[in-house]
Amino acid sequence: MILYPAIDLKDGQCVRLLRGEMSRATVFNDDPAVQARSFEAAGCQRLHLVDLNGAVEGRPVNGEAVAAILRAVSLPVQLGGGIRDQATIEGWLERGISRVILGTLALRQPDLVRQLCRTHPGRIAVGIDGRGGRVAVEGWVEQSEMPVRELARRFEDAGAAAIIYTDIDRDGAMRGHNVDDTVALAEALSTPVIASGGVTDLDDLRALRAVAHRGIEGVIVGRALYDGAIDLPAALDVLGGDEEAAAC
Repeated sequence: MILYPAIDLKDGQCVRLLRGEMSRATVFNDDPAVQARSFEAAGCQRLHLVDLNGAVEGRPVNGEAVAAILRAVSLPVQLGGGIRDQATIEGWLERGISRVILGTLALRQPDLVRQLCRTHPGRIAVGIDGRGGRVAVEGWVEQSEMPVRELARRFEDAGAAAIIYTDIDRDGAMRGHNVDDTVALAEALSTPVIASGGVTDLDDLRALRAVAHRGIEGVIVGRALYDGAIDLPAALDVLGGDEEAAAC
């Protein structure tokens, strides 16, 4: 099972938000490239980046920080936030991003996202952020009426690399991951699911590892790593040593 350490970018810094609120950001490192190198040195095999400003503004904002990370590490990097058109998607893929995450675009223009999944096999993931079982978009500012599972099913035959499912109410709150909802989503799909939001301790990781065979490819961990609630080498050990063999 793959561990994706999260680097959330706001104003060029590495931060974590509480339940997606931009006004409630904690800065953990003012040099995201240094943070990325530390994750690589610890043995991580993937990185998960989010351009938080971009998610709200609808365009890439933290491009310089992303570029610095790409120069600093040799790991496959997946990126979401503010990616709302085909030119931006292809630009990031050309610059070295291994996998682009599409959230708002998946809700607004699902046909385009399906086309992109086929054009760039293995390099497009669909990010679905849920609050109360409904999809939130535009950097979690706008709440839709679309059920999480219904949106995920729209991409079942499109060849999406993964569905990245975040429970917004748990994100950054250190309340534990919503394993039941993640498993229910994974079992309803054939597309692999990456769990995100609220991972607090090694027990959360053990619980996810125990159900990985039900369709959960990996887990994104953020605040718990920065706060020290989860020891990174211990987390990698809990999730197993199959990361290198997994697809990007």
